[in-house]
Amino acid sequence: MSDLSKRRLKLWIRMLGVTRTAENRLREFLRVQHGTTLPRFDVMAALYRRREGVTMSELSRMLLVSNGNATAVVDRLEAEALVKRSPSETDRRTVFVTLTEAGLAVFEVLAADHEQEVDAIFANLSEGDIDQLTEVLKRFGKQ
Repeated sequence: MSDLSKRRLKLWIRMLGVTRTAENRLREFLRVQHGTTLPRFDVMAALYRRREGVTMSELSRMLLVSNGNATAVVDRLEAEALVKRSPSETDRRTVFVTLTEAGLAVFEVLAADHEQEVDAIFANLSEGDIDQLTEVLKRFGKQ
């Protein structure tokens, strides 16, 4: 292995560590402060972005999870009246999922607090650091 190869491996491990640390902090924050989970937040965020609703298959693809995982989260959110399912007018096998008005209100509070927590997690980064990291990650994403 070359020195550069070893450095890339160390970078990969460091990136994983930062990601896991941030994700664990967000999970704990959502659990303690809001009594919810990161998967629930992710489902609500996806539905918030697509207000017209999405099919369960689309939702699974958006979240990169199985249909079963998405269905379990949607079932719980529906039981709390935060989302609703509506059959398609053109294909009765297709069901659309949308946030309810209550779901929108809950998510807007969650999203604002989530943003503040992410801001706190990365508070030691300057604007220049953020710009530099963003540029590097954009280049990496184009591979």
